Amino acid sequence: MPAWVRLPPYAAWRHRDSRDGFEVVFFEPGGGSVRIEGQTAAIEDGEPFAARYAIELDDGWRTRAASAWSRTARGSGSVLLEADGHGSWLVDGRAAPLLDGCLDVDLESSALTNAFPVGRLRLAPGDAADAPAAYVRALGLDVGRLEQRYERIDDGTGPERYDYAAPAFDFGCELVYDEFGLVIDYPGIATRAGG
Repeated sequence: MPAWVRLPPYAAWRHRDSRDGFEVVFFEPGGGSVRIEGQTAAIEDGEPFAARYAIELDDGWRTRAASAWSRTARGSGSVLLEADGHGSWLVDGRAAPLLDGCLDVDLESSALTNAFPVGRLRLAPGDAADAPAAYVRALGLDVGRLEQRYERIDDGTGPERYDYAAPAFDFGCELVYDEFGLVIDYPGIATRAGG
């Protein structure tokens, strides 16, 4: 049974430090997939943005489609990512070989998307794995590849905790997840506010 059968109807995060804002997502499980719709409104480096997204995951937590829309003081835009679930991607209908091997989408504007590799990998305590992602920037919706690594550091008796690293940003932190596999605390980025 897919883990999202247990997902709450919604979740919310307060974004802090790197940006000031709020994110709310709604989950719609159905059959062998789940549709997620969310929105983030924030100010980052003095620039306001509002982002909306819709993501579809298959029963293995692999991203199959992601649409994102963004509005900034400079204008608005949208992007569509489609994946075959085996590591091949289309971005706005064009092949994106730079993303080959990625199974997850990671939206810069979202704390939610760090749940996807954790749900997909289901690492045992002490195990680690690389999880490159199709990375979508909040401002401009540019799409690139983001190398990431997750190492599960809890002992299996409490909340799941992971050492997370994104070398391109010289960033690392400890992520804490709830019983649904959703991040509770993302230091420097967001904390769970509800759901």
